[in-house]
Amino acid sequence: MDRELRVLLLSGIALAASATPAHAQQAAGAETSTPQVVEPRVKRRDVNPPGLDTENFEAGLFVGTISIEDFGASVSYGGRIAYHFTEDVFAEATIGTAKAGKTSYEDLSGSAQLLTDSERQFTHYDLSIGWNALPGEVFLGGTRAMPSAVYFTLGAGSTRFAGDDHFTVALGAGLRVLANDWIAVHLDARNLAFETDLLGEDKLTHNLQFTFGVTAFF
Repeated sequence: MDRELRVLLLSGIALAASATPAHAQQAAGAETSTPQVVEPRVKRRDVNPPGLDTENFEAGLFVGTISIEDFGASVSYGGRIAYHFTEDVFAEATIGTAKAGKTSYEDLSGSAQLLTDSERQFTHYDLSIGWNALPGEVFLGGTRAMPSAVYFTLGAGSTRFAGDDHFTVALGAGLRVLANDWIAVHLDARNLAFETDLLGEDKLTHNLQFTFGVTAFF
């Protein structure tokens, strides 16, 4: 009986010894095997973004309305030319004209005329510095985005009105939208302020102008 147990024990040890090298070889093979690298077959495409015109000069026309203090609202029109020093800063020269209406005194009196027809011509010139404060985009129909900028201007010039030239301070704000790479649309509001004694006393008048304009870059 003891002999049979010894035979079985020796047989088990021999079987275990013969199996160990096989397992070691399998483990070593698993460690030395190199994983296969899968390379995606993606074709590279060149993307050409649309470019904007880099011209610095801008010129165009505008039309709108101006409320001449004490003389009511009149049609105003004119032109502008600008030079863009950077993407944010520009200088602009404008000229505009309108014809003033009658004061309430003239309407009530019936015949008294404070100004002749030629003196009612309201013509202003100014040179301003501008700042594109809020650049962004305007979406048209949800599919087209057009570059835009909200800008502010501050300048000075002269206004010819009632037979006199008046030093004028021009303060404005507007929205510029680029319809394409060289055409822009403007919505503009300005206050043309100057002193006058036309009605018998010195006072600072505020003449509010609202215009729509189209300009071209070149």
